[in-house]
Amino acid sequence: MIDWQAIDTVMLDMDGTLLDLHFDNYFWLHHLPARYSEIHGVDFEIARAKLAERIDEHLGSLQWYCLEFWSDALELDIRALKEEIKHKIQIRPHTEEFLDRLRAAGKQVMLVTNAHPQSMSLKFEVTQIDKRFDLIVSSHEFSHAKEAQEFWHALAAREPFDPARTLFVDDTLRVLDSARDYGIAHLLAIHQPDSQIARRIEGYPAIEHFSEIMPEAPRG
Repeated sequence: MIDWQAIDTVMLDMDGTLLDLHFDNYFWLHHLPARYSEIHGVDFEIARAKLAERIDEHLGSLQWYCLEFWSDALELDIRALKEEIKHKIQIRPHTEEFLDRLRAAGKQVMLVTNAHPQSMSLKFEVTQIDKRFDLIVSSHEFSHAKEAQEFWHALAAREPFDPARTLFVDDTLRVLDSARDYGIAHLLAIHQPDSQIARRIEGYPAIEHFSEIMPEAPRG
């Protein structure tokens, strides 16, 4: 599926690609409504419906991913609430070996995420996955989500890369569409980003786990 001789740079999403999206889905769909209900004295079902409506209004925008935005909007400490269920943060199977193999093969390995820095710091504390990257970039640094072309231009200005020799892996189709429109030649999706929810991707090459595209281990 991947011709590693044609790849110099590997860009990887975090949530749903390297980490199990179950943590994030559980937080936004279950834990946050429950805690919002408790703290603000609102019926749980009303809280869940209200939160879902507000969150959907910002889908795909930078605000949708911004913990500071939601902390202010909901009058809650979102990072602190996430920390309450940090035991659910899990690395997806074969991810660490895949990252190590990429580094051993001499590829430039970049984490390219829409995750807010507060969310990133919590997940790095739990997983230590940040130690396996050459460069870590959050779209919040550029004030544009990965869905926007402005993000890719800003990224290239900071860290020049050859789109023709770059592999980008993400679990979100609208982000892959944006990367394709920018000109990144090698695109790969994740079939089931949330281990608890079955999903199959069409329209892009896709894998279940990184074991399917593992670079060869160095000899000797």
